Amino acid sequence: MSLLSRNIGLDLVRATEAAALAASRWVGSGEPISAEMAAYKAVSEVLDELPINGRIVIGEENFLKKHTSLDSGLAVGTGEGPQVDVIVDPIDGAKLLVRGSSGAVSMIGVAPKDSMWAPPPVALHMDKIIVDQHTASALVPECLEAPAAWTIALVARAKNKPVHQVMVSLLNRPRHRDLIDEIRASGARIFLRTEGDAEGALMAAMPDSGIDIWFGVGGVPQGIITACGVKALGGAMLGRLKPQSQSEYEAVLDAGLSTNRIMTQDDIIIGDELFFATTAITTTPILPPVRYHNDYAETHSFLLRGASGTRRYIHAQHWGISFQTP
Repeated sequence: MSLLSRNIGLDLVRATEAAALAASRWVGSGEPISAEMAAYKAVSEVLDELPINGRIVIGEENFLKKHTSLDSGLAVGTGEGPQVDVIVDPIDGAKLLVRGSSGAVSMIGVAPKDSMWAPPPVALHMDKIIVDQHTASALVPECLEAPAAWTIALVARAKNKPVHQVMVSLLNRPRHRDLIDEIRASGARIFLRTEGDAEGALMAAMPDSGIDIWFGVGGVPQGIITACGVKALGGAMLGRLKPQSQSEYEAVLDAGLSTNRIMTQDDIIIGDELFFATTAITTTPILPPVRYHNDYAETHSFLLRGASGTRRYIHAQHWGISFQTP
């Protein structure tokens, strides 16, 4: 059965909404693991009701240091319906959430079976560059090898703007110290993020977001889920594995993976038959946060369908739901 024989997009939004509602009760709590577990439980319960025969391409068990219902290779769905690959990040930006900061979202991507890159979970980190549809043709594999200033100049030329007007976003990490210095030396501006790898990268793929390029090293699961959004938006992405320790490097090599292979969004997600959904938990540049009222809650989501190019913003009211502390 084809994934497109039934539009499951709204079902996926139900999953990210459930995760967002569960996680929102932990905003400002200072307890990221508790928030993560609540979101994992909520999204898993919705996914297991869906008429799909799905499998998780890669989970976050090696990041969380514990097993969840969404570990790598596990089945999701009722087992009836199309065979699909699933990538889920119940909370992108859990530390942001528990600090009460903006930028925490729930995300999911789905594509037909064997169309998503599915590395073993020993692959933890990858280097990424992301741009929007207006700059996609300017992004070439050499950008991952070249100085940042070279890529920034390509993007500036493609967008017909001076370099000093180019806005680059990346995670504020010690591993990016030299990259940050290099970007600043080029004359471009920088928007540093403390967390939220996937949500930040997605912003670079969205036209008129104010972000022109995403640079730097983040998580592999976040990279795959970002590729779903980037591809559906018509943007471009380059990525390759970038181990951050000797033990991770050795594990990657032992698994038969290459740290030299440069992938595009088309290598990470084969074909256009895909769905991507995200729901805001705290405030984001594109979506308002979960809000609670006396007897209902509001959520705001963004749904993309790759094959048709459909983009939907969804404002939902969940009646009978009131705020309850964990």
